[in-house]
Amino acid sequence: MSDTRTHAEIPMKTIGPVAITGPVLAGAVSIPLASLERPLWPSTNRGAKVSRACGGIRVVIVDERMSRSLLFEARTVVEAVEAKESMESRLTDVAAVVEASTRYGKFRGLNFQVLGRLLYIRLEMRTGDAAGHNMVTLAADRLATWLGREYPQLAYVSISGNYCTDKKASAVNGILGRGKYAVAEIEISERICADLLKTTPAKIADLNTKKNLLGTMLAGGVRTANAHYANILLAFYLATGQDAANIVEGSQGITFAEVRDGGLYFSVTIPNIIVGTVGSGKGLPYVRENLELLGCTEERPAGENARRLAAICAAAVLCGELSLMAAQTNPGELMRAHTAFERRADD
Repeated sequence: MSDTRTHAEIPMKTIGPVAITGPVLAGAVSIPLASLERPLWPSTNRGAKVSRACGGIRVVIVDERMSRSLLFEARTVVEAVEAKESMESRLTDVAAVVEASTRYGKFRGLNFQVLGRLLYIRLEMRTGDAAGHNMVTLAADRLATWLGREYPQLAYVSISGNYCTDKKASAVNGILGRGKYAVAEIEISERICADLLKTTPAKIADLNTKKNLLGTMLAGGVRTANAHYANILLAFYLATGQDAANIVEGSQGITFAEVRDGGLYFSVTIPNIIVGTVGSGKGLPYVRENLELLGCTEERPAGENARRLAAICAAAVLCGELSLMAAQTNPGELMRAHTAFERRADD
């Protein structure tokens, strides 16, 4: 690399405030989003208006963990399984090795897969306020050295055997989780659907079944069923200094919509929100300013700022998903909006 260059300008606007409730935070939050897709801001902002009219988006962080998968090989499958069973009986020893590598990381567990004589070991940790890629990789590196001494029948293959799974589409992350597993939900009356979303609960629920669920099934989607999580995730990740490549697994989430008591129940489930409030990228001035705006730089116990950030991210995804789904129930609305906002930007 001959030089390092940065550019201070990034297209960014703040939407909201978004009304959020739940165990992680309760209040109204203005959310910065960085995007080259200009209609994203007014569309997501429409979802924010709905959140305020309905008493808020309820967000829960179901689970959190970061993972790295070590890969070893034995001479036979018998030796691989014997090593696996021994490790399962020595989790206290494993935890001591892992946690000696970090001040903030906490061992969560190991998950194994045996393929022939190959042994895949998925190390999982809590990583405080960091997204945790480097933290868990360092812990995995230390664990690999320890395993090499304790299990000489195993030969090292890789620090990452792709069973993690990092920045690739997979089923395992949705099942086991990687990052913050968040669910955001909202209940919207029929009147608010008509006034703010220009549609009905029945139309959104029907479209979700036929587009997000059945359409994704036909396309061969991997444990995913949504309209455009990636758009909002990327905008949020860029604005808050995250590793943008993590939208690959982050966008593998499921939208759920149903008519309830005449109104609309709408939720987004995102098992892989990978965000942190400390670490690489967080020292950039605009990133620091945005994290402060979101209330994610305050003195709190380790991990709470990152959980707050993930909850806000999930709420933003719901706002954008809800608005787009509503628009697509009306013929021509989506294209008219894109044309109007893009032309306005060029004037």
